[in-house]
Amino acid sequence: MEKVNDKSLATKGTQEVVLMKGNEAIAHAAIRCGCDGYFGYPITPQSEVIETLAELKPWETTGMQVVQAESELASIYMVYGAAGCGKRAMTSSSSPGIALMQEGITYMAGAEVPGVFVNVQRGGPGLGTIQPSQGDYFQATRGGGNGDYNVIVLAPNSVQEMADFVDLAFELAFKYRNPAMILSDGVIGQMMEKVVLPPMKPRRTDEEVIRECPWASTGKPKNRDRVVITSLELKPEAMEKRNIALQEKYRKIQENEVRYEEQQMDDAEYAIVAFGSAARIAEKAIELAREEGIKVGLFRPITLWPFPTKEIAALAKNKKGILVAEINAGQMVQDVRLAVNGAVPVEQFGRLGGIVPEPEEIVNALKTKLM
Repeated sequence: MEKVNDKSLATKGTQEVVLMKGNEAIAHAAIRCGCDGYFGYPITPQSEVIETLAELKPWETTGMQVVQAESELASIYMVYGAAGCGKRAMTSSSSPGIALMQEGITYMAGAEVPGVFVNVQRGGPGLGTIQPSQGDYFQATRGGGNGDYNVIVLAPNSVQEMADFVDLAFELAFKYRNPAMILSDGVIGQMMEKVVLPPMKPRRTDEEVIRECPWASTGKPKNRDRVVITSLELKPEAMEKRNIALQEKYRKIQENEVRYEEQQMDDAEYAIVAFGSAARIAEKAIELAREEGIKVGLFRPITLWPFPTKEIAALAKNKKGILVAEINAGQMVQDVRLAVNGAVPVEQFGRLGGIVPEPEEIVNALKTKLM
């Protein structure tokens, strides 16, 4: 388990500080972290990712390939094919587009193929609205595809974390041979902030890929047996064995990769649990509440899966109540309630339809629901 303070990520010596959107930061970071290929399809509010890559033309400088596919389905299977060869491959989309990719994501999870997916969430269900939302929490953390599988989910709440989490997502994906998702939203994707971009990392040579990814299919190089990448097992016993191995891997991820942030929790009588842009709004709400004499702090899950269940359970022991603030009808609140297990009251506040709540609304919910 690791406790990460997001604020520390923005201070990186004397490196150049630039101003850009969260979506643009994703594109710049992908080039700089040695990504081999991006395969995507435009959809609001994340189209700036592929637009920025098209403007930067990394195929002329680093060799990174950028392809606008004919659909989200094509995008995910391009990622599957490139990642199956051991390459650093990624895509990005928004809520309905990610829904279309779920088949490919579960195939990759079953075949243990690493890849990175960025979801800049918009309101739903269905086509919904182009305004921000956090309604894909279940889709990301429960898995929208078939079978028993998990995707590593990182939730940035700043443009800086949008940049930092690209390399982290690739690192975790390849460490565990598992898909990883950066679950952002329209607020973080479209907002502009100062950001320090990561240093340039050279793309790996084919020889390095073969050495580092012996599981990958690379066109049968000399002195190497052919590797088949598949999630298919026709014999039930073999499929059960594969599932047991996957569950053991997921337990290791849960033990080692939990990330979260706490603010003003030392003297807090109440806690607000929030992720992404909702956590940004909660920070201001806490400031307003403390001006009224209400002792409240923030607990921000950075990994939504693995979820910081043990940490929230420990947090609840000396609190009068917990408010879960999220821009949906109530999704993460279920995981918080499971973690707390009735130790303290847990209430939820959220706005729907792409409406972003005001800090004053969160303070009012805290007072009316828990005090």
